[in-house]
Amino acid sequence: MPHIDPANGPGKRALRRDLLAARNRLTAADVREAADALAARALGMPEVAGAHAVAAYVSVGAEPGTLALLDALRERGVRVLLPALLADNDLDWGEYAGTDSLARVRHGGRMELFEPAGERLGPEAVTEADVVLLPGVAVDGRGLRLGRGGGSYDRVLARLERAEAYPALLVLLYGREVVAHVPAEPHDRPVDAVVTPAGVRRFR
Repeated sequence: MPHIDPANGPGKRALRRDLLAARNRLTAADVREAADALAARALGMPEVAGAHAVAAYVSVGAEPGTLALLDALRERGVRVLLPALLADNDLDWGEYAGTDSLARVRHGGRMELFEPAGERLGPEAVTEADVVLLPGVAVDGRGLRLGRGGGSYDRVLARLERAEAYPALLVLLYGREVVAHVPAEPHDRPVDAVVTPAGVRRFR
């Protein structure tokens, strides 16, 4: 029997494909407007307002925008950590110091990512975060997240668990990406809340 990667099983692949296709139909104005709303919603959350360190990422393409949020956090004096993809799909981390501190990096045939250009802090740096923003394509009513399928953030979540670190886990999505059901595996860990332009939904 052929091996099927749980992160890319048939159900997950089809759902991911359909939702990414819908994202790709958004205009630049749609993405910008949603990014501003997402930042306002996230900044109003107590766990974000009280955070000293936030692990996040730089959105690319039609992903729900994060830069407005990153800049607002930095203006508040919050330490913002951004990921750098390693050869084995694990993540290293570096500090965000404004858009000038970002490097555009292409990993193989994948899309270009924006990564921190400065000092690398090591994969364990994420355990210092009070809040972790996880990229996603969908989340369901149980808080189970559908990622892009690379498995990088499964490693992050496992690392947090090993370190007995329990930051707030948040995912930023468009409203239509909160769905009835995400195909799940036994190791999948739910997020604490989803932030959409329309509001915040908590799961636990």
